[in-house]
Amino acid sequence: MVKLRLRRKGRIHKPVYDIVAVDARVKRDGKFLEKIGFYDPNTSPGTVRIDTERAIYWMNVGAQPTERIRHMMSYEGVLLARHLQFKGKSEEEIAQAVEKHKEIANARHTRRKGLRVKRKADKIQAEKDAKEAEEASAE
Repeated sequence: MVKLRLRRKGRIHKPVYDIVAVDARVKRDGKFLEKIGFYDPNTSPGTVRIDTERAIYWMNVGAQPTERIRHMMSYEGVLLARHLQFKGKSEEEIAQAVEKHKEIANARHTRRKGLRVKRKADKIQAEKDAKEAEEASAE
């Protein structure tokens, strides 16, 4: 069985990954059939480049993406493009839908990142308030 999965490269503590089509029995960084993309988790948001045509080709011939790759392909609009191709949409319509999808996904990432930062700041403030209240009650 062919899988679409990550192949690790880069330095220690600075990983960079290739997205490859590979036989499922081969080890993580072993021989692969074709490189179809690139992922750099060291940026925010992570940099993902996927050759949409080749990814769709491999999926159409039976390749199974791993959970992480499926998530990346969804974020990049590859799964949406494949779905619209099956529906018989034109290349223009597909490109417009994918652009709209990418804008929405990027806005969602930005919003959620802001919420995480706010939640962390609130937690730190609550801990500080609890510590002050404990010190006040001890006196």
